[in-house]
Amino acid sequence: MAEDPHALRTVVVVAGGVPWPDPAPGIDAVAVVAADSGVQHARQRGLRVDVAVGDMDSVDPTDLAAVEAAGAVVERHPPTKDASDLELALERALALDPERIVVLGGPAGRLDHLLVGTLALAAPALAGVVVEAHLGPARLHVVRPGPATALVGPAGATVTLVPVHGPARGVRTAGLRYPLAGEDLPEGTTRGLSNELVGTTGAVELDGGVLLALLPGPDPIGPDHPPTPTHPPTPTHPRSEP
Repeated sequence: MAEDPHALRTVVVVAGGVPWPDPAPGIDAVAVVAADSGVQHARQRGLRVDVAVGDMDSVDPTDLAAVEAAGAVVERHPPTKDASDLELALERALALDPERIVVLGGPAGRLDHLLVGTLALAAPALAGVVVEAHLGPARLHVVRPGPATALVGPAGATVTLVPVHGPARGVRTAGLRYPLAGEDLPEGTTRGLSNELVGTTGAVELDGGVLLALLPGPDPIGPDHPPTPTHPPTPTHPRSEP
C-alpha cells in the first residue's frame, strides 16, 4: 500500500473468523498482515496483503497462492508452534515499527481463542503502540497511561472497562453515564461492566496499568437471530371452594 506521510503509520492485522460486513472506518494502512485464514478475509475486504503469517492450516490454498503471486511475503510456522497465529501476526506487525495497530476479526469463534487473543492485544510488548480491534460489530481499545482514548458510538452505546494484567490505577472517564474520577479498578472487578455513552463521544484515561475499553455493539437479535423464547410462568391452580 502507498504510504501517506501525513497519516498515522497504521498496520492492519486481519485475523480469522467471519468478518463483519461493514469495513472498519478511518483506517489508512501502510501494511496489512494477515493471520492464517485472515488472508481470504483481507481479500474479501479488498485489502492487499503484504505479509501472511501462521501455520496455514485454515487458509484457502487458492487465496494464499493469489496473495503470494501478488507479492506478499508468506511466513509459515509449524502447527506445534508456541504462539497463536494472531500473536505471530502482532509480532510481525510490531516489527514494521507502526504507531498504530488495528486488528480486524470476526465476532465468533472458540472462547479460549477469544480470551487469549484479547489478552495478547494488551501484551507488554505492544506498550508503545496504539492498539484497537474491530471484532465483528464490537470495538476494543487498549488504554494505557498517556493521552485519553476516544470512545465513539451512538448515544446509549454500551461501554465496558476491563483491567487486565493487574489493576488499572487512576481511571478517569468523560462522556459516560457512570463516571470514574481517578479511581482504581482491581483486576477481576466487574465495576466497569455495562457503562454507556451519554452522547456520541466519550473518553477514558488512566495513570497506571492497562485497561480494555470495549464497545460490544448491538445484540445479535434480528430476522436471522430471533430472541430465545422464554417459558411462560406456570399457571396457578384456582383455590377450591370449601
